[in-house]
Amino acid sequence: MSELSKRTVIALGGAGAMGAPAVEALAARGDIAKLVIADRDLQAATRLTDRLAGGATPLVPCAADATDPVRLRALFREADLVVNTTGPFFRLGVPVLQAAIDTGTDYVDICDDWEPTLDMFALDARARDAGVIAVIGAGASPGTSNMLAALAARELDTVDDLHTAWPVDVPFAGDDPADDSAVGLSAATVHWMQQLSGTIRTWSAGGPAERPPLEAITLHYPGRGRGTAYTVGHPEPVTLPKTLSIARDSTCVMVVRPLTAAYLMTLRDDVDSGRLTLEQAAAELDDPAVRRLTRSAVHRLSLRGPGALPAFFALAAGIRDGRPAAIGARLIASPRGMAKATGIPLALAAGQILDGSVRAPGVHAPDAVLDPDRYFDELAAHSDPPRSGRGQVVKMDRA
Repeated sequence: MSELSKRTVIALGGAGAMGAPAVEALAARGDIAKLVIADRDLQAATRLTDRLAGGATPLVPCAADATDPVRLRALFREADLVVNTTGPFFRLGVPVLQAAIDTGTDYVDICDDWEPTLDMFALDARARDAGVIAVIGAGASPGTSNMLAALAARELDTVDDLHTAWPVDVPFAGDDPADDSAVGLSAATVHWMQQLSGTIRTWSAGGPAERPPLEAITLHYPGRGRGTAYTVGHPEPVTLPKTLSIARDSTCVMVVRPLTAAYLMTLRDDVDSGRLTLEQAAAELDDPAVRRLTRSAVHRLSLRGPGALPAFFALAAGIRDGRPAAIGARLIASPRGMAKATGIPLALAAGQILDGSVRAPGVHAPDAVLDPDRYFDELAAHSDPPRSGRGQVVKMDRA
């Protein structure tokens, strides 16, 4: 780990859809000596460097291949912090973190796969021995979702259940109709298909449980009412029970319309049966086959919708002052579009590492080490339009 006066940051995958907003936010800080935009697409890294040139931070484009361990270690040895947006994380997360630990370089990423999250937490002792701070899953979900969970949980004396939710096709203040960062065959869509197939890790009856994805979960949100959302494989049920001491159940769910849920179930079934690869299923999100749409339309009739549920929230239930209570924390403003809503939180997490606010070495989830009040105050300034203070981006609901 470097002294705070040395702030060389490597943005691995920094020219990509999620990386570029993180780079732009980091470049605006003014306290980074050098920001290296390391990407397999050197031309894209150079274009981003040129676009941001003349600002507060010196920028350097660099060709980098996340699958080359020797090159990664050589690159990381010159840095104090690695900001990693390369994916899919079920393939690349662990080896990149290993390279950071081996070179004594602090690390933060947007890992949104639960399997590598477990493997990365298994590197905690190595990170502590190396004096390396690693914060994993610091994007939108996980990331912002974890920080919403922290806000909700801190109002309870004990937490029985905690669920996090993010929107798929329901209206949300952070939507951007022009944002195509999740369209087409990308690491994000392949990841999504990975986490909608096979089995996923949840937290059930006070312990880890393997369940099929896309199970219907009915939730009662304070002051709004009941709705149904659908489970997805994500890190939150792996990390939140550890940091927030959840006694019973925890899931990550998608707030999604019934027809979309039915289509995702059709893709899941075909991946599980071997009729589709993950890449083929991801491609069908853009170009659905008629026969699968037909199957989905039939299945949709038996599914419930989101009802009164908010789009992006954390919901905690437990005991407060000796009585049962439910606390909801919902996002009411955000950076616009999936790319910014993921990349900017990553930059905010990196900022808390860079200025020394996060000091404990080891592998951490965001809610374990980041200050949620500061996080949402800073997120407010990056929302579209900009807001002033966390009260304008998060609404707390109580029952």
